[in-house]
Amino acid sequence: MLFNSYPFIFIFFPVVVGVFFLAARRSHAAAAAWLGLASLFFYGYWSLKVIPILAGSICVNYVFGKKLTPAGNGRDAVRQATLVLALVANLGLLGYYKYANFFLENVNAGLGLLDIHQIKPLDIVLPIGISFFTFTQIAYLVDCWQGKVLERNFTHYLLFVTYFPHLIAGPVLHHKQMMPQFAKPEVYRPDLDKIRTALVIFTLGLSKKLLVADQLGVYADGLFKDVASNMVPMFFASWFGVLAYAFQIYFDFSGYSDMAIGLSLFFGINLPVNFNSPYKAVSMIDFWRRWHISLSTFLKDYLYVPLGGNRLGVFRRYLNLLVTMLLGGLWHGASWTFVLWGCFHGTLLAVNHAWRDFIVRKADENRLARAAGGVATFMAVCFAWVLFRADGLATVGSIYRGLLGLNGISLPFGVEKIFPKAWVGKNVIFEGFWQGAATGSASFFFLLALAGVLVWGCSNLNELPFKHVVLGKFSRAALSVVIGLFFALSVSFIAQDSPFLYFQF
Repeated sequence: MLFNSYPFIFIFFPVVVGVFFLAARRSHAAAAAWLGLASLFFYGYWSLKVIPILAGSICVNYVFGKKLTPAGNGRDAVRQATLVLALVANLGLLGYYKYANFFLENVNAGLGLLDIHQIKPLDIVLPIGISFFTFTQIAYLVDCWQGKVLERNFTHYLLFVTYFPHLIAGPVLHHKQMMPQFAKPEVYRPDLDKIRTALVIFTLGLSKKLLVADQLGVYADGLFKDVASNMVPMFFASWFGVLAYAFQIYFDFSGYSDMAIGLSLFFGINLPVNFNSPYKAVSMIDFWRRWHISLSTFLKDYLYVPLGGNRLGVFRRYLNLLVTMLLGGLWHGASWTFVLWGCFHGTLLAVNHAWRDFIVRKADENRLARAAGGVATFMAVCFAWVLFRADGLATVGSIYRGLLGLNGISLPFGVEKIFPKAWVGKNVIFEGFWQGAATGSASFFFLLALAGVLVWGCSNLNELPFKHVVLGKFSRAALSVVIGLFFALSVSFIAQDSPFLYFQF
Protein backbone atom coordinates (compact mmCIF):
# COMPACT_ATOMS: atom_id res chain seq x y z
CA MET A 1 0.00 0.00 0.00
CA LEU A 2 1.35 3.38 -0.98
CA PHE A 3 0.88 6.70 0.81
CA ASN A 4 -0.06 8.14 -2.58
CA SER A 5 -2.91 5.71 -3.31
CA TYR A 6 -6.68 5.88 -3.03
CA PRO A 7 -6.98 2.88 -0.65
CA PHE A 8 -4.46 4.40 1.77
CA ILE A 9 -5.75 7.99 1.72
CA PHE A 10 -9.49 7.31 1.76
CA ILE A 11 -9.82 3.94 3.54
CA PHE A 12 -6.81 2.63 5.48
CA PHE A 13 -5.58 5.79 7.16
CA PRO A 14 -8.98 7.26 8.21
CA VAL A 15 -9.96 3.88 9.70
CA VAL A 16 -6.65 3.50 11.55
CA VAL A 17 -6.84 7.01 13.02
CA GLY A 18 -10.50 6.71 13.98
CA VAL A 19 -10.17 3.33 15.69
CA PHE A 20 -6.93 4.40 17.41
CA PHE A 21 -8.54 7.35 19.21
CA LEU A 22 -11.73 5.42 19.97
CA ALA A 23 -9.76 2.56 21.49
CA ALA A 24 -7.60 5.03 23.44
CA ARG A 25 -10.69 6.18 25.36
CA ARG A 26 -10.82 2.77 27.02
CA SER A 27 -7.21 1.63 26.98
CA HIS A 28 -3.94 3.15 25.83
CA ALA A 29 -2.49 -0.35 25.55
CA ALA A 30 -5.32 -1.41 23.24
CA ALA A 31 -4.79 1.67 21.05
CA ALA A 32 -1.06 0.99 20.79
CA ALA A 33 -1.74 -2.67 19.97
CA TRP A 34 -4.22 -1.62 17.27
CA LEU A 35 -1.65 0.70 15.71
CA GLY A 36 0.91 -2.12 15.74
CA LEU A 37 -1.50 -4.55 14.08
CA ALA A 38 -2.48 -1.92 11.51
CA SER A 39 1.21 -1.39 10.73
CA LEU A 40 1.65 -5.14 10.18
CA PHE A 41 -1.37 -5.11 7.86
CA PHE A 42 0.12 -2.14 5.99
CA TYR A 43 3.37 -4.08 5.53
CA GLY A 44 1.62 -7.31 4.55
CA TYR A 45 -0.58 -5.56 1.99
CA TRP A 46 2.11 -6.19 -0.65
CA SER A 47 2.53 -9.86 0.26
CA LEU A 48 1.44 -11.95 3.25
CA LYS A 49 4.56 -14.08 2.79
CA VAL A 50 6.80 -11.34 4.16
CA ILE A 51 4.93 -10.88 7.47
CA PRO A 52 6.58 -13.91 9.18
CA ILE A 53 10.01 -12.47 8.29
CA LEU A 54 9.24 -9.12 9.90
CA ALA A 55 7.37 -10.62 12.88
CA GLY A 56 10.10 -13.19 13.49
CA SER A 57 12.79 -10.52 13.33
CA ILE A 58 10.91 -8.41 15.87
CA CYS A 59 10.38 -11.26 18.36
CA VAL A 60 13.96 -12.54 18.14
CA ASN A 61 15.47 -9.07 18.51
CA TYR A 62 13.21 -8.21 21.44
CA VAL A 63 14.53 -11.30 23.27
CA PHE A 64 18.10 -10.43 22.30
CA GLY A 65 17.57 -6.90 23.58
CA LYS A 66 16.47 -8.12 27.01
CA LYS A 67 19.49 -10.41 27.26
CA LEU A 68 21.86 -7.65 26.20
CA THR A 69 20.74 -5.14 28.82
CA PRO A 70 23.40 -5.00 31.56
CA ALA A 71 22.33 -6.05 35.06
CA GLY A 72 24.98 -3.72 36.47
CA ASN A 73 27.67 -1.59 34.90
CA GLY A 74 29.75 -4.48 33.57
CA ARG A 75 30.03 -5.71 29.99
CA ASP A 76 30.86 -9.37 30.45
CA ALA A 77 31.97 -11.84 27.80
CA VAL A 78 28.54 -13.55 27.63
CA ARG A 79 26.78 -10.31 26.76
CA GLN A 80 29.44 -9.46 24.20
CA ALA A 81 29.06 -12.90 22.59
CA THR A 82 25.28 -12.42 22.59
CA LEU A 83 25.68 -9.08 20.83
CA VAL A 84 27.89 -10.66 18.16
CA LEU A 85 25.35 -13.46 17.68
CA ALA A 86 22.49 -10.94 17.40
CA LEU A 87 24.35 -8.83 14.86
CA VAL A 88 25.30 -11.89 12.81
CA ALA A 89 21.66 -13.03 12.83
CA ASN A 90 20.42 -9.64 11.59
CA LEU A 91 23.12 -9.15 9.00
CA GLY A 92 22.72 -12.77 7.90
CA LEU A 93 19.00 -12.23 7.28
CA LEU A 94 19.72 -9.04 5.34
CA GLY A 95 22.58 -10.68 3.46
CA TYR A 96 20.54 -13.69 2.40
CA TYR A 97 17.59 -11.76 1.03
CA LYS A 98 19.45 -8.80 -0.42
CA TYR A 99 22.90 -10.00 -1.42
CA ALA A 100 22.84 -13.78 -1.95
CA ASN A 101 22.03 -13.61 -5.65
CA PHE A 102 24.46 -10.71 -6.15
CA PHE A 103 27.17 -12.92 -4.66
CA LEU A 104 26.16 -15.83 -6.89
CA GLU A 105 26.14 -13.59 -9.98
CA ASN A 106 29.75 -12.65 -9.33
CA VAL A 107 30.73 -16.24 -8.58
CA ASN A 108 29.07 -17.32 -11.83
CA ALA A 109 30.96 -14.62 -13.71
CA GLY A 110 34.20 -16.11 -12.45
CA LEU A 111 33.08 -19.67 -13.18
CA GLY A 112 32.09 -18.58 -16.68
CA LEU A 113 35.60 -17.32 -17.33
CA LEU A 114 36.91 -20.70 -16.24
CA ASP A 115 34.30 -22.53 -18.33
CA ILE A 116 32.88 -24.23 -15.21
CA HIS A 117 29.23 -25.11 -14.68
CA GLN A 118 27.42 -22.17 -13.10
CA ILE A 119 25.31 -22.09 -9.94
CA LYS A 120 21.58 -21.59 -10.31
CA PRO A 121 20.34 -18.30 -8.72
CA LEU A 122 18.18 -18.62 -5.62
CA ASP A 123 14.44 -18.03 -5.82
CA ILE A 124 14.36 -15.05 -3.46
CA VAL A 125 11.81 -12.25 -3.21
CA LEU A 126 13.33 -9.24 -1.45
CA PRO A 127 11.08 -8.17 1.47
CA ILE A 128 10.29 -4.50 1.05
CA GLY A 129 11.98 -2.20 3.56
CA ILE A 130 14.21 -4.95 4.99
CA SER A 131 17.24 -2.63 5.12
CA PHE A 132 15.33 -0.08 7.19
CA PHE A 133 13.83 -2.41 9.79
CA THR A 134 17.10 -4.36 10.07
CA PHE A 135 19.22 -1.25 10.68
CA THR A 136 16.64 0.11 13.11
CA GLN A 137 16.88 -3.06 15.18
CA ILE A 138 20.67 -3.25 14.97
CA ALA A 139 20.81 0.24 16.47
CA TYR A 140 18.40 -0.94 19.19
CA LEU A 141 20.56 -3.96 20.05
CA VAL A 142 23.74 -1.91 20.33
CA ASP A 143 21.92 0.63 22.50
CA CYS A 144 20.67 -2.22 24.73
CA TRP A 145 24.23 -3.50 25.10
CA GLN A 146 25.39 0.01 26.05
CA GLY A 147 22.63 0.28 28.67
CA LYS A 148 20.77 3.11 26.92
CA VAL A 149 17.40 1.33 26.65
CA LEU A 150 15.05 1.67 29.61
CA GLU A 151 11.58 1.20 28.05
CA ARG A 152 10.68 -2.50 27.76
CA ASN A 153 7.02 -2.68 26.67
CA PHE A 154 6.73 -5.25 23.85
CA THR A 155 3.77 -3.47 22.24
CA HIS A 156 5.77 -0.25 22.12
CA TYR A 157 8.74 -2.14 20.67
CA LEU A 158 6.49 -3.64 18.01
CA LEU A 159 5.33 -0.12 17.18
CA PHE A 160 8.89 1.20 17.24
CA VAL A 161 9.88 -1.23 14.48
CA THR A 162 6.70 -1.54 12.41
CA TYR A 163 5.25 1.97 12.76
CA PHE A 164 3.93 2.34 9.21
CA PRO A 165 4.88 5.99 8.50
CA HIS A 166 8.58 5.06 8.67
CA LEU A 167 8.63 1.28 8.07
CA ILE A 168 9.25 1.14 4.31
CA ALA A 169 11.63 4.01 3.58
CA GLY A 170 12.77 5.41 6.90
CA PRO A 171 13.89 7.30 8.75
CA VAL A 172 16.12 4.81 10.56
CA LEU A 173 14.96 5.30 14.15
CA HIS A 174 16.48 5.06 17.63
CA HIS A 175 14.45 3.73 20.53
CA LYS A 176 14.96 6.97 22.49
CA GLN A 177 13.32 8.92 19.65
CA MET A 178 10.17 6.80 19.55
CA MET A 179 9.49 4.38 22.42
CA PRO A 180 9.09 7.04 25.15
CA GLN A 181 6.58 8.90 22.96
CA PHE A 182 4.20 5.93 22.95
CA ALA A 183 4.08 6.12 26.76
CA LYS A 184 2.85 9.73 26.80
CA PRO A 185 -0.89 10.13 27.64
CA GLU A 186 -1.28 13.09 25.23
CA VAL A 187 -0.48 10.82 22.27
CA TYR A 188 -3.80 9.04 22.84
CA ARG A 189 -5.89 12.24 22.69
CA PRO A 190 -6.57 13.97 19.36
CA ASP A 191 -4.97 17.40 19.10
CA LEU A 192 -6.72 19.53 16.47
CA ASP A 193 -3.80 21.91 16.02
CA LYS A 194 -1.41 19.03 15.36
CA ILE A 195 -3.93 17.40 13.02
CA ARG A 196 -4.25 20.61 11.00
CA THR A 197 -0.47 20.87 10.79
CA ALA A 198 -0.27 17.19 9.85
CA LEU A 199 -2.70 17.72 6.97
CA VAL A 200 -0.61 20.58 5.62
CA ILE A 201 2.65 18.63 5.84
CA PHE A 202 1.15 15.49 4.30
CA THR A 203 -0.36 17.48 1.42
CA LEU A 204 2.93 19.22 0.70
CA GLY A 205 4.67 15.86 0.56
CA LEU A 206 1.95 14.39 -1.65
CA SER A 207 2.28 17.34 -4.03
CA LYS A 208 6.07 16.97 -4.23
CA LYS A 209 5.70 13.30 -5.11
CA LEU A 210 2.83 13.42 -7.60
CA LEU A 211 3.13 16.87 -9.17
CA VAL A 212 6.91 17.17 -9.42
CA ALA A 213 8.83 13.91 -8.84
CA ASP A 214 6.60 11.61 -10.88
CA GLN A 215 6.38 14.06 -13.77
CA LEU A 216 10.15 14.51 -13.93
CA GLY A 217 10.56 10.75 -13.66
CA VAL A 218 9.06 10.34 -17.13
CA TYR A 219 11.90 12.37 -18.62
CA ALA A 220 14.61 10.77 -16.48
CA ASP A 221 13.42 7.30 -17.48
CA GLY A 222 13.49 8.45 -21.10
CA LEU A 223 17.24 9.01 -20.94
CA PHE A 224 18.29 5.98 -18.91
CA LYS A 225 16.05 3.51 -20.73
CA ASP A 226 17.06 4.84 -24.16
CA VAL A 227 20.76 4.60 -23.29
CA ALA A 228 20.26 1.06 -21.93
CA SER A 229 18.77 0.29 -25.38
CA ASN A 230 22.00 1.47 -27.04
CA MET A 231 21.07 5.09 -27.79
CA VAL A 232 24.16 7.31 -27.73
CA PRO A 233 23.30 10.36 -25.58
CA MET A 234 24.73 13.71 -26.61
CA PHE A 235 25.66 16.60 -24.36
CA PHE A 236 22.31 18.34 -23.76
CA ALA A 237 20.26 15.15 -23.72
CA SER A 238 22.60 13.72 -21.08
CA TRP A 239 22.55 16.78 -18.85
CA PHE A 240 18.80 17.35 -19.02
CA GLY A 241 18.10 13.68 -18.34
CA VAL A 242 20.47 13.58 -15.36
CA LEU A 243 19.03 16.83 -13.98
CA ALA A 244 15.56 15.35 -14.34
CA TYR A 245 16.63 12.37 -12.23
CA ALA A 246 18.44 14.55 -9.69
CA PHE A 247 15.26 16.53 -9.09
CA GLN A 248 13.06 13.43 -9.29
CA ILE A 249 14.85 11.60 -6.48
CA TYR A 250 15.05 14.83 -4.47
CA PHE A 251 11.30 15.47 -4.54
CA ASP A 252 10.43 11.79 -4.30
CA PHE A 253 12.45 11.33 -1.10
CA SER A 254 11.58 14.75 0.27
CA GLY A 255 7.91 14.06 -0.47
CA TYR A 256 8.04 10.73 1.34
CA SER A 257 9.79 12.30 4.33
CA ASP A 258 7.15 15.05 4.57
CA MET A 259 4.30 12.58 4.22
CA ALA A 260 5.77 10.32 6.91
CA ILE A 261 6.14 13.27 9.31
CA GLY A 262 2.60 14.44 8.56
CA LEU A 263 1.02 10.99 8.99
CA SER A 264 2.85 10.47 12.28
CA LEU A 265 1.81 13.87 13.59
CA PHE A 266 -1.86 12.80 13.34
CA PHE A 267 -1.10 10.54 16.30
CA GLY A 268 0.95 13.20 18.07
CA ILE A 269 4.19 11.30 17.33
CA ASN A 270 7.17 13.32 16.11
CA LEU A 271 9.48 11.64 13.61
CA PRO A 272 13.03 13.00 13.36
CA VAL A 273 13.93 15.21 10.40
CA ASN A 274 15.47 13.07 7.66
CA PHE A 275 15.79 15.57 4.83
CA ASN A 276 17.04 19.15 5.17
CA SER A 277 17.46 20.93 1.80
CA PRO A 278 20.50 18.85 0.71
CA TYR A 279 20.92 20.65 -2.62
CA LYS A 280 21.63 23.82 -0.67
CA ALA A 281 24.74 22.12 0.69
CA VAL A 282 28.03 23.96 0.11
CA SER A 283 30.25 20.87 0.45
CA MET A 284 29.98 17.08 0.41
CA ILE A 285 30.31 17.08 4.19
CA ASP A 286 27.37 19.47 4.34
CA PHE A 287 25.40 17.34 1.84
CA TRP A 288 25.60 14.24 4.03
CA ARG A 289 24.43 16.24 7.02
CA ARG A 290 21.29 17.08 5.05
CA TRP A 291 20.52 14.02 2.87
CA HIS A 292 19.02 10.91 4.53
CA ILE A 293 20.13 12.26 7.90
CA SER A 294 19.12 9.16 9.87
CA LEU A 295 21.16 6.84 7.62
CA SER A 296 24.27 9.03 7.63
CA THR A 297 23.97 9.32 11.44
CA PHE A 298 23.64 5.53 11.73
CA LEU A 299 26.68 4.95 9.51
CA LYS A 300 28.69 7.46 11.55
CA ASP A 301 27.69 6.14 14.99
CA TYR A 302 27.68 2.41 14.28
CA LEU A 303 30.35 2.05 11.58
CA TYR A 304 32.64 5.06 11.14
CA VAL A 305 33.23 5.66 14.88
CA PRO A 306 33.76 1.94 15.74
CA LEU A 307 36.25 1.73 12.85
CA GLY A 308 38.25 4.44 14.60
CA GLY A 309 36.71 7.57 13.12
CA ASN A 310 39.29 10.35 13.06
CA ARG A 311 41.11 9.14 16.18
CA LEU A 312 43.76 6.97 14.48
CA GLY A 313 45.49 9.44 12.21
CA VAL A 314 44.82 11.13 8.89
CA PHE A 315 45.22 8.08 6.66
CA ARG A 316 42.88 5.93 8.77
CA ARG A 317 40.36 8.74 8.84
CA TYR A 318 40.16 8.83 5.05
CA LEU A 319 40.16 5.04 4.83
CA ASN A 320 37.32 4.86 7.37
CA LEU A 321 35.33 7.39 5.36
CA LEU A 322 35.82 5.36 2.20
CA VAL A 323 34.86 2.05 3.84
CA THR A 324 31.82 3.60 5.53
CA MET A 325 30.48 5.10 2.32
CA LEU A 326 31.28 1.96 0.31
CA LEU A 327 29.13 -0.07 2.71
CA GLY A 328 26.54 2.71 2.64
CA GLY A 329 26.40 2.36 -1.13
CA LEU A 330 26.04 -1.42 -0.85
CA TRP A 331 23.24 -0.89 1.69
CA HIS A 332 21.25 0.81 -1.06
CA GLY A 333 21.40 -2.14 -3.41
CA ALA A 334 23.21 -5.31 -4.47
CA SER A 335 24.97 -3.94 -7.53
CA TRP A 336 28.44 -2.76 -8.51
CA THR A 337 26.95 0.58 -9.51
CA PHE A 338 25.90 1.13 -5.87
CA VAL A 339 29.34 0.07 -4.67
CA LEU A 340 30.93 2.61 -7.02
CA TRP A 341 28.41 5.24 -5.93
CA GLY A 342 29.48 4.70 -2.33
CA CYS A 343 33.17 4.83 -3.29
CA PHE A 344 32.57 8.03 -5.25
CA HIS A 345 30.98 9.74 -2.25
CA GLY A 346 33.58 8.34 0.14
CA THR A 347 36.38 9.72 -2.03
CA LEU A 348 34.68 13.12 -2.27
CA LEU A 349 34.23 13.24 1.51
CA ALA A 350 37.91 12.40 2.02
CA VAL A 351 38.94 15.10 -0.45
CA ASN A 352 36.58 17.56 1.25
CA HIS A 353 38.10 16.86 4.68
CA ALA A 354 41.63 17.12 3.27
CA TRP A 355 40.75 20.44 1.63
CA ARG A 356 39.48 21.80 4.95
CA ASP A 357 42.36 20.38 6.99
CA PHE A 358 45.29 21.38 4.82
CA ILE A 359 44.25 24.08 2.34
CA VAL A 360 41.27 26.25 3.27
CA ARG A 361 40.14 26.34 6.88
CA LYS A 362 37.59 29.17 6.77
CA ALA A 363 36.07 28.87 3.30
CA ASP A 364 32.57 28.63 4.76
CA GLU A 365 32.85 32.24 5.93
CA ASN A 366 33.36 33.54 2.38
CA ARG A 367 30.18 34.06 0.32
CA LEU A 368 31.90 33.52 -3.00
CA ALA A 369 33.55 30.35 -1.73
CA ARG A 370 30.20 29.08 -0.43
CA ALA A 371 28.52 29.76 -3.77
CA ALA A 372 31.31 27.99 -5.67
CA GLY A 373 31.15 25.13 -3.19
CA GLY A 374 27.40 24.85 -3.67
CA VAL A 375 27.72 24.61 -7.46
CA ALA A 376 30.58 22.12 -7.27
CA THR A 377 28.70 19.98 -4.73
CA PHE A 378 25.53 19.86 -6.82
CA MET A 379 27.48 18.94 -9.96
CA ALA A 380 29.34 16.17 -8.11
CA VAL A 381 26.08 14.82 -6.70
CA CYS A 382 24.56 14.79 -10.19
CA PHE A 383 27.53 12.84 -11.55
CA ALA A 384 27.11 10.35 -8.70
CA TRP A 385 23.36 9.97 -9.39
CA VAL A 386 24.23 8.41 -12.75
CA LEU A 387 25.79 5.48 -10.88
CA PHE A 388 22.81 5.35 -8.55
CA ARG A 389 20.20 5.20 -11.34
CA ALA A 390 21.87 3.31 -14.19
CA ASP A 391 21.15 -0.39 -14.70
CA GLY A 392 24.75 -1.23 -15.54
CA LEU A 393 28.26 0.07 -16.09
CA ALA A 394 27.81 0.31 -19.86
CA THR A 395 24.95 2.77 -19.35
CA VAL A 396 27.05 4.72 -16.84
CA GLY A 397 29.96 5.04 -19.27
CA SER A 398 27.75 6.16 -22.15
CA ILE A 399 26.02 8.86 -20.08
CA TYR A 400 29.31 10.09 -18.61
CA ARG A 401 30.68 10.48 -22.14
CA GLY A 402 27.55 12.42 -23.01
CA LEU A 403 27.88 14.69 -19.96
CA LEU A 404 31.45 15.50 -20.96
CA GLY A 405 30.48 16.16 -24.60
CA LEU A 406 32.50 13.20 -25.88
CA ASN A 407 29.47 11.84 -27.75
CA GLY A 408 29.03 15.15 -29.53
CA ILE A 409 26.66 18.07 -29.10
CA SER A 410 23.23 18.17 -30.69
CA LEU A 411 21.73 21.59 -31.49
CA PRO A 412 18.64 22.78 -33.41
CA PHE A 413 18.80 23.62 -37.11
CA GLY A 414 19.54 27.24 -37.94
CA VAL A 415 22.50 27.93 -35.65
CA GLU A 416 25.18 26.22 -37.77
CA LYS A 417 26.83 29.48 -38.82
CA ILE A 418 28.10 30.36 -35.35
CA PHE A 419 30.24 27.20 -35.17
CA PRO A 420 33.53 26.50 -36.97
CA LYS A 421 33.03 24.48 -40.15
CA ALA A 422 35.31 21.75 -38.81
CA TRP A 423 32.78 21.06 -36.03
CA VAL A 424 29.76 20.54 -38.27
CA GLY A 425 28.92 16.86 -38.58
CA LYS A 426 31.59 15.89 -36.04
CA ASN A 427 31.43 17.45 -32.60
CA VAL A 428 28.13 19.21 -33.27
CA ILE A 429 25.08 17.73 -34.98
CA PHE A 430 22.24 20.04 -36.00
CA GLU A 431 19.25 17.78 -35.51
CA GLY A 432 17.69 19.07 -32.31
CA PHE A 433 18.72 18.76 -28.66
CA TRP A 434 17.33 15.37 -27.89
CA GLN A 435 18.53 12.63 -30.21
CA GLY A 436 15.83 10.27 -28.98
CA ALA A 437 15.70 11.30 -25.32
CA ALA A 438 12.21 12.25 -24.16
CA THR A 439 13.11 15.75 -22.98
CA GLY A 440 12.12 18.00 -25.83
CA SER A 441 8.98 19.73 -24.62
CA ALA A 442 8.01 23.01 -23.02
CA SER A 443 6.50 21.15 -20.05
CA PHE A 444 9.90 19.62 -19.31
CA PHE A 445 11.63 23.00 -19.14
CA PHE A 446 8.81 24.32 -16.96
CA LEU A 447 9.23 21.40 -14.56
CA LEU A 448 13.00 21.88 -14.39
CA ALA A 449 12.55 25.60 -13.69
CA LEU A 450 9.88 24.88 -11.05
CA ALA A 451 12.09 22.30 -9.39
CA GLY A 452 14.99 24.76 -9.28
CA VAL A 453 12.84 27.49 -7.72
CA LEU A 454 11.48 25.10 -5.08
CA VAL A 455 14.92 23.71 -4.25
CA TRP A 456 16.94 26.93 -4.05
CA GLY A 457 14.32 29.64 -3.71
CA CYS A 458 11.98 28.27 -1.05
CA SER A 459 12.22 27.39 2.62
CA ASN A 460 12.18 23.75 3.63
CA LEU A 461 9.54 22.17 5.83
CA ASN A 462 11.38 22.81 9.07
CA GLU A 463 11.60 26.53 8.34
CA LEU A 464 7.91 27.06 7.51
CA PRO A 465 6.05 29.16 10.09
CA PHE A 466 2.92 27.00 10.34
CA LYS A 467 4.60 24.02 11.97
CA HIS A 468 3.22 23.60 15.50
CA VAL A 469 1.91 27.17 15.41
CA VAL A 470 -1.77 28.07 15.93
CA LEU A 471 -2.59 30.43 13.08
CA GLY A 472 -5.12 33.26 13.17
CA LYS A 473 -8.60 32.57 11.79
CA PHE A 474 -8.04 34.41 8.51
CA SER A 475 -4.63 32.85 7.88
CA ARG A 476 -5.97 29.45 8.82
CA ALA A 477 -8.88 29.78 6.40
CA ALA A 478 -6.65 30.94 3.55
CA LEU A 479 -4.19 28.13 4.23
CA SER A 480 -7.06 25.62 4.27
CA VAL A 481 -8.22 26.74 0.82
CA VAL A 482 -4.72 26.57 -0.66
CA ILE A 483 -3.96 23.18 0.89
CA GLY A 484 -7.36 21.87 -0.20
CA LEU A 485 -6.64 22.87 -3.79
CA PHE A 486 -3.20 21.25 -3.70
CA PHE A 487 -4.68 18.09 -2.21
CA ALA A 488 -7.39 17.86 -4.85
CA LEU A 489 -4.91 18.50 -7.67
CA SER A 490 -2.44 15.96 -6.28
CA VAL A 491 -5.11 13.28 -5.85
CA SER A 492 -6.14 13.77 -9.49
CA PHE A 493 -2.57 12.72 -10.47
CA ILE A 494 -2.62 9.45 -8.52
CA ALA A 495 -1.53 6.65 -10.83
CA GLN A 496 -1.90 2.90 -10.59
CA ASP A 497 1.77 2.22 -9.88
CA SER A 498 3.93 5.03 -8.50
CA PRO A 499 6.13 3.65 -5.70
CA PHE A 500 8.67 5.79 -3.91
CA LEU A 501 12.22 5.32 -5.17
CA TYR A 502 13.54 4.40 -1.73
CA PHE A 503 11.09 1.48 -1.46
CA GLN A 504 13.59 -0.66 -3.39
CA PHE A 505 16.17 -0.32 -0.61
